[in-house]
Amino acid sequence: MSALPAAKTSLGNFFEDFQLGQTIRHATPRTVTLGDVALYNGLFGARFAVQSSDVFAQKISYPRSPLDDLLVFHVVFGKTVADISLNAVANLGYADCRFLKPVFPGATLTAVSEVIGLRENSNRKTGIVYVRSRGFDETGDTVLDYARWVMVRKRDGAAPAPVEKIPDLPKNVEPAQLGAACPKINNTSYDTTLAGSPHRFGDYKTRDKIDHIDGITVEEAEHQMATRLYQNTARIHFNQFAESKGRFGRRLIYGGHAISLARALSFNGLANAFHVAAINGGRHVAPLFAGDTVFAWSEVLATAGIPNRKDVGALRLRTIATKDRPCPDFPFKAGDEYDPAVILDLDYWVLMPR
Repeated sequence: MSALPAAKTSLGNFFEDFQLGQTIRHATPRTVTLGDVALYNGLFGARFAVQSSDVFAQKISYPRSPLDDLLVFHVVFGKTVADISLNAVANLGYADCRFLKPVFPGATLTAVSEVIGLRENSNRKTGIVYVRSRGFDETGDTVLDYARWVMVRKRDGAAPAPVEKIPDLPKNVEPAQLGAACPKINNTSYDTTLAGSPHRFGDYKTRDKIDHIDGITVEEAEHQMATRLYQNTARIHFNQFAESKGRFGRRLIYGGHAISLARALSFNGLANAFHVAAINGGRHVAPLFAGDTVFAWSEVLATAGIPNRKDVGALRLRTIATKDRPCPDFPFKAGDEYDPAVILDLDYWVLMPR
């Protein structure tokens, strides 16, 4: 009897398949077009002027309107899913995320990840995988560099645990590391009326809190279209046949969807925060499902200058997103426990014109 042919399909990597120091080149190269930009804008409704208008962007010294920073993040993230988190239980957090070069329509993005940490959970059914992922453009330049950690199922609970290592990741990106993806802009040509707000960098102070007021209800088709846009193949977002038997009984919305919704909502109060320069850390506090309405508020954690830059300043923001709960009273935590409505806690730097 002849041997069966080798399997030509992949079940993805399980926890015991990862090794410290392992480098993974991810499929598939992706040329990001104006069609992708239009779909992204149609799904989230972002209104930041620099990413909306070639004319506006050119007047402040960009060659043309750049891609939305979070679209770049999601496309690079999506490349990593099939190899890192196809068998994930949950994406747990982010750190040291830096946007390093502006990306424009027509760029081709690829991604590479390195396994920088592993820790088996006490139940021996799952483990935490820490990776550093980098996105590159067609010239080989790094456009995005970030770390994340994800809980991944084991294929075999009896498989021996790897050597444990929890990487030492920075708690925040330093201001001196910001601005590489933002050309020096012409402040005198920055039209705050067209941008949607008169408030520039100097108008924001540490501990300012901003209720972004509006809410966006998530539809089942929209979150799946968005996740497909990034070629993110995680089954938990698409396969209702399987997920009906799972923990939640339904499809879970990709955590990045909540990030993009919160960013779009933040326009009301932060319209001139045109560039996400870095993500210090983030936590998906609770799951989001179709039918939930997302609200958001932000707090200014710090303000900072950038060395050798007089055109822009940096705001360190904490944006909190909630589901089915408006935020006029800024819901966050009671002691160490999050308010039950909180779904996202994101700490990041934005740039604003001075």
